[in-house]
Amino acid sequence: MAASAATEEPERLSELLETGWRLLEEVESGAEPSSGAPAVQRKVQRGIALLERAARAVTELQLFSRNEELEEIPSVDLRFMLVPALLAALILKQVNPNKRLEHVERARACFMDFLRVCKDYEVVPFELPREPEDSESAGTSWSSPAPASDQTALLTMASNRKAKIERYKQKKELENQLASLKAFIDSGQAAEEQIREFYLLQIKKWVSTSLEEIESIDQERAILSRRDALKQGSARQPCQPPRPPMKPFILTRDAAQAKVFGAGYPSLATMTVDDWYEQHRKHGALPDQGISSKGSGRCTGGVEEHQKDQEEKKNMEEEEEEERDEAVQKAREWDEWKDTHPRGYGNRKNMG
Repeated sequence: MAASAATEEPERLSELLETGWRLLEEVESGAEPSSGAPAVQRKVQRGIALLERAARAVTELQLFSRNEELEEIPSVDLRFMLVPALLAALILKQVNPNKRLEHVERARACFMDFLRVCKDYEVVPFELPREPEDSESAGTSWSSPAPASDQTALLTMASNRKAKIERYKQKKELENQLASLKAFIDSGQAAEEQIREFYLLQIKKWVSTSLEEIESIDQERAILSRRDALKQGSARQPCQPPRPPMKPFILTRDAAQAKVFGAGYPSLATMTVDDWYEQHRKHGALPDQGISSKGSGRCTGGVEEHQKDQEEKKNMEEEEEEERDEAVQKAREWDEWKDTHPRGYGNRKNMG
C-alpha cells in the first residue's frame, strides 16, 4: 500500500502546483468541521510537502531571474511564481501551539520571497514590508515602537487605513475578474492571452493577500515572542519552598483586649454550670432558698409579712371575681326582662 501511494504522488512541476493549490482551496473552503481536525491537518501536511517539492524544482530550473522583464516569462510559467505564497498560506494552517512562532516566521519568509519576485518583475506597484531585526531585541522593537508625536501617529494611522481600503477594493475587483476567466481556464479552451491574464490577476491578488498576512504575522509574532519571554523568565526563577501557614490573629487596641480576644483565649472557664449550682446550693445562696442561713434569724419577720400580703391579695381577687359574677348576672336578667316587656310597657300617662 505504501509503495502504491508513493507512485500516485505527482512528479511533474505543474502537477505538484495544481495538487497543492487544490488542497489549499479545499482547506479554505471550510468543507471540514474544523481546521484542527485530523483530516484537515493531513491535507495541510500533504499540500506543504507537494509545494516544497515544487519550490525546490522552481529554484533548480531557475525559471525567474532579475535580468528579465515580465513580458519575457512564458504564460504557462507565470503560475509557478505563486508557489511561495501558496506554501506560506498552508504553513499558517498548521495547528501546533508549541511551534506557532516557528510556523509564522517560516510563513513570513515565504511571503517575502514571493513579494520580492513580484517586486523585481514590477507586477504591481507596492512597498515591501520592513524586514524584522535578527537580534533578540526584535520583539521589543515591534511591541514598543519609537515614540512619535500625536500628529505623526494620526497621519500614519490614516495612511495605513487608506492603504487597507484601497487593497480591499482592488482585491474584490480582481476576484470578480478571476471568476469570469476561470470558466475558460477550467474548460481548457482559453486562449494564451486569457491564460496569461488569469495568472497575472492571481499574482496581483496574492500580492494583496501577502501584504495583509505579513502585517498580521508581525503582530502575532510580537505577542508570541512576549509570551515565550515570560515563560523563560518564570522557568529561570528558583522554586521557593512553601511558606508555613500563618496563625490566626485579631487586631486589638491594647494589651487588655489582646488577653481577652487573643488567639489563645487565656480567660477559660474553671467550673461547669452544674458545679456552680451545687456550690451555691451548699451555701444556701440560691433564689429558691431565700438568702444564706447566716441571716435567716434576722429575717423571720419579713417572711411573715410576705405571707400576710399574699393572703390579702388572694382575698381581694376573690371579691373582685364575685363582683364580676354579680354584674354578669344582672346584665343577663335585664336582657331577659327586655325580651318579655316591649318598649313603652307600663307607661299609661297621656293615653287619653
